[in-house]
Formats: sequence, C-alpha cells, structure tokens
Amino acid sequence: MVRSVLCGMCGFIFLGLMGIGTLQADDVRLKPFILGDTPVGNMEQVVAAVTAALKAQGFEEAGSYSPYAGATVIVVTNMELKLAASRAKYGGFGAGERVAVTDVKGKLQVSYVNPAYVAAAYGLGRLDITTAKLKSALGANMGFGADNGLTAEDLAPGIYHYMVGMPYFSQVDVLAKYPDYQTAVAAVEKGLAAGKGGTKKAYRIDLPGKPASVFGVGIMTGDGVDKGDKDTDTEVMHIIDFRDQRSTAFLPYEILVQGFEEGYEVVALRGRYRIALYFPDTKMAGAHGFTKIMSSPSGIKTALTAVAEAGLHN
Repeated sequence: MVRSVLCGMCGFIFLGLMGIGTLQADDVRLKPFILGDTPVGNMEQVVAAVTAALKAQGFEEAGSYSPYAGATVIVVTNMELKLAASRAKYGGFGAGERVAVTDVKGKLQVSYVNPAYVAAAYGLGRLDITTAKLKSALGANMGFGADNGLTAEDLAPGIYHYMVGMPYFSQVDVLAKYPDYQTAVAAVEKGLAAGKGGTKKAYRIDLPGKPASVFGVGIMTGDGVDKGDKDTDTEVMHIIDFRDQRSTAFLPYEILVQGFEEGYEVVALRGRYRIALYFPDTKMAGAHGFTKIMSSPSGIKTALTAVAEAGLHN
C-alpha cells in the first residue's frame, strides 16, 4: 500500500516535472538563424565541405545559387522536412532548409535557418531530427537575427505579424491559377527557364503523398538594379542585412504549387510577411529600415508573378 502510494506520488511528480519542461520549452525564445562552424578554405572549398557534411547527415541537396558576389546559398531537404511540409496547408514553403556561406569583410561565415523558428512560424511541428542533424553537420554556435527572439507561440500561423495592418502567414499572394498540377508546374518551370521577371531557379522540391511542389527563386536582375522597385536580392539585402552575422539564408524566395478548392494555385508568401518574419527587429525608419525597401514587396510579387504566369501567355 505504501509502495503504491509512493509510486502514485512519483508519477504525479514526474508528470508535474514534464509539465514544467513543457512550459520552459514553450517559453524558449527562438531566433531566425544559427551561426555554424566555418571549415578552412576559400568559398568554393567551404561550400564543398558544407555540402558534403550535410549529405553525410542524410540531407538531400535540392539546389544552390549565388544571389550576389561573396554569397552562396545551398538548399537541402530530408524526409522529416518533406513530410511535415506535406501535412500543413502552406507547409511547402518550409520544405527546404537554407544554408549560406557568406564572405563578411574577408572572412567566411556558415549559417542556416533555424528549423525550430520556421517550424513554429509555418505550423510544421518541432523538426527535432532536422535540428539535431544540422547541428552535427554544421555546428550551432549561436542564434541570431533577433535580439530577444520570439517564442513558438509568438511565431505561430495566425499569430505572428509585424504590426497592425501587416499580413499573416496564411494571407498569401495568389500569383496564378491552373486547371491541374502538371500544367501549373510546367508553367513555373517555363518561367524560370526563361528568367521571367529577372529570376533564376535555385531549387525544386516535390512533396510526398500529394501533387505539390515548391520552387526556390532568386531575383537576380528584376527590373534592373537601381531602377523602379527594389526587388533584386542585391538591393533588398544591401539594406536590411547589415549586421556582423549575415542573414543570407533568408534567400531565395519560394513559389508553391498546390491544389486548393478552385483548382491549382501558384502562391507565394507576401513580401511584407516574409521579410518581417526573418528580420523581426528591423525598424520602420532609418538607413536600414522598412521605409528604404517600401517598393520591395511589390517588386518581389511582380517578379514571381511573371514566373507563375508563364503558362498563361504564348
């Protein structure tokens, strides 16, 4: 009897401790990027070493590109990411893990998007396996990109927005509509191959168990550097990515092809949501503020729309 009571008390205490652990986990403040270890070598050698380390941890390379001089972004995925992405309505935006190698004042930095941050923001679950494998492959020296960070609850779909009037995760831009998956995917491939909107294809990931694909899109020339909208990767990042730890892994943008009630849509996260999500401390005004890139969301949408609509025009 005594043993039974003690066991019951132990179980109660254990559950209580589990509850405390959950509370602590919910209160963890997440930052959008993680600074990894940098192997010895030049840009080409470091990119090769990083790619090999990722593959050794079971990641599949989806693609890579150089958004501007001194920067390379490698996009990888794995089954955990793809399955989590396929379960959420707009989860495809998180199917790829972005890893960057950046030359910062003559020194190379390896960094990557924090899977826990994206998982919370896009409703993907925890992604513990991906987090552990990235740490094993690349190291995890520090989180950065937000001074204080945000909790998973702060980041959740339908909760996070930069300020009143700014979009939420689910308020996507519908770039084009097609009658079926094959036609929609072919249109995006055609637009990227032609460089519509000054773009470049960075990667494609097909989601398991459903006709859906996500494309990574670099905006290389847009409507021309210093002309019209600040839409190119160079123009946007030159203004907002200025801190000692660079957030190059913000790039590239994503286009998602997925079926909805009215056929197949080609959608993208709104520029105002996506930029604010990964640069949450950005001020409205000042040399590096949002007012300096007021035309960027419109310019980004224009470039991505040009890609998505390639199948609508001969």
